Amino acid sequence: MSETVIARTVTKPVIEVRDAGIRYKRNRLSRRNFKDLFAGSQRRNRPDEFWPLRHVSFSVAPGEAIGVVGRNGQGKSTLLKLVAEVVYPDEGRVNVGAGVAPLIEITGGFVDDLSVRDNIYLTAGLHGMKRAEIDAQFDEIIDFAGIGDFLDTPYKHLSSGMKVRIAFAVISRLEEPILLVDEVLAVGDKAFREKCYARIEELLAGGRTLFFVSHSEKDLRRFCTRGLYLDKGALVLDAPIEEVLNRYNDDYGVKK
Repeated sequence: MSETVIARTVTKPVIEVRDAGIRYKRNRLSRRNFKDLFAGSQRRNRPDEFWPLRHVSFSVAPGEAIGVVGRNGQGKSTLLKLVAEVVYPDEGRVNVGAGVAPLIEITGGFVDDLSVRDNIYLTAGLHGMKRAEIDAQFDEIIDFAGIGDFLDTPYKHLSSGMKVRIAFAVISRLEEPILLVDEVLAVGDKAFREKCYARIEELLAGGRTLFFVSHSEKDLRRFCTRGLYLDKGALVLDAPIEEVLNRYNDDYGVKK
C-alpha cells in the first residue's frame, strides 16, 4: 500500500531578526574600562548608554509590505538601518537574504562638488549597477526626477527637494528585492510625492518586499498589509496594519 506525500512549499524569510538590540552612547567621549569587556550584561549597561532597540524579533517573507509605526525617537529609523546593514546589532542577529534598495537618509553618499550627472553614475555604480545599465536607464532617471536642466550643475547648489528627486529616481531603479523607505519624501512637493508613491506601487506589484516608515496613516494603509509597532525600543505589536494603527491610536489618544 503506497502513501501519498503532499508537498508543501515553505517560503524562506527574506529578513530574519532575532533578539536584536543596538546600543548607543549619549556621550561619544565616554570610555569603558578593561573589566567591562568581560563583565555580565548588567555591568555593561552603563549610565551613559541607551538602547534605541532591544530584544526585537520578527521575520519577513518575500513580497510582504511592512509598515513601521511609532512615535519619534522610538527606533523606527534605527530598525531600517539594521535591515539595510548600515549598522550592526550589539545583541542578537539580523539576517537579510537579498539585496536592499535603501531610501533612507536618501541624499547620503552624493558628492557636493560633483555634477548631477556624475553623481548619478557614482551612486548607481556604488549600488551595483554597471555603466551600461546606467546608460540604458539614464534618460528615464532624468525624466522621472525632472532635472534635465541641471545635469552639469554641482550637486551642492541644488535645493533639498531636488536632491530627493535625484536620489529617489536613482535608487528606485535598482533591481534589489527589498525596498526600504523612510520619511525622506516629506520634503518633496505633492505632485512628485504622488509620482514616487506610484513607483512604489509598481515595485510592489512586481513582488518587491517593502519596509515603510511614515507618520501618515493614509500612506501606511495604502502600501502596507502588516505593521510593526515600536515603543520605547521594544516591538510592542506585530499584526495586520489596521490592528497596529488602532493599538497605536489607543495608546496615545489619537482621534480617528
